Amino acid sequence: MDKSPEQNSAVAVLYPAIEPFDRRMLDVGDGHQVYVEQCGRPDGVAVIVLHGGPGGGASPVMRRFFDPSVYRVVLFDQRGCGRSRPHASVEANTTPHLIADIERIRTTLGVERWIVFGGSWGATLALAYAQAHPARAAWLVLRGVFLGTQRELDWFYGGGAGRFFPDLWARFIEPVPVKERHDLIAAYHARLFGGVFAQESRFARAWAEWENALATVETRPGHDAPVDYARAFARLENHYFTNGCFLGEDGALLAGMDRMEGVRGTIVQGRYDMICPPETAWALHRRWPGSELRMVPMAGHALSEPGIAAELVRTMNRLRAEMA
Repeated sequence: MDKSPEQNSAVAVLYPAIEPFDRRMLDVGDGHQVYVEQCGRPDGVAVIVLHGGPGGGASPVMRRFFDPSVYRVVLFDQRGCGRSRPHASVEANTTPHLIADIERIRTTLGVERWIVFGGSWGATLALAYAQAHPARAAWLVLRGVFLGTQRELDWFYGGGAGRFFPDLWARFIEPVPVKERHDLIAAYHARLFGGVFAQESRFARAWAEWENALATVETRPGHDAPVDYARAFARLENHYFTNGCFLGEDGALLAGMDRMEGVRGTIVQGRYDMICPPETAWALHRRWPGSELRMVPMAGHALSEPGIAAELVRTMNRLRAEMA
């Protein structure tokens, strides 16, 4: 019998909230401990969920895209954010570190291969992981694709998206002196790491508000994130973006697609994603023979967008048979 939640083309009814059967802090070295949880079926098809940001942290709603009678769902907070410690730390916090953390979680939990499920920065990390460890990636499910390129950063922090939202863009650039507005990532970096907590917090909230406001088709300005969350989110994102997401040369993920030979996946992309425009998902799909692209009409970037959520639930329900 099909145990899928009822859904239509626009709205997903997510699976009921379930409590983890395992929670732990895992020492990954370099002074970092990462929070890891498991929920669903202990002997089920393994899925690792990679949250966005960097710095976004995992949330309980991320458990609800998976049939708990089928899937063994693993979530974790990446270095420096969520329940991982030390909080908001950028020391020993790079993409290679996170890839190594994913492998440590896999071996610690005794998983041979797993589905890798990630959105936005989580999609970036999923691709980087699959290129480093293709034999461990049973399938990739990517949402709102971000490849960590300068072109993408220029779009969102160089005024591209701001041309559609000039009022919100004005609020984002207003705290920065005019002479520094040619490089907003650098200008924010100086203040997010200035050592003055009040200033770091103010700029962190401005950074987070700009991104959160554009996450959905119905923009929601004025979102005031808690200081602890905003500070970790903004510092980690800025740290990664300042360093080209620690991917090496610009465009490294597309250039490295040959290392994923045999890996298959599904790309779920909002047609009106203002944070990660669809041209990036299209370029990835064209370079990845094992991929299928699901372009969702009238949807933006966020996991919570009804059409995005519906497509992700459908994808995971289809994979039950593929992975059996």
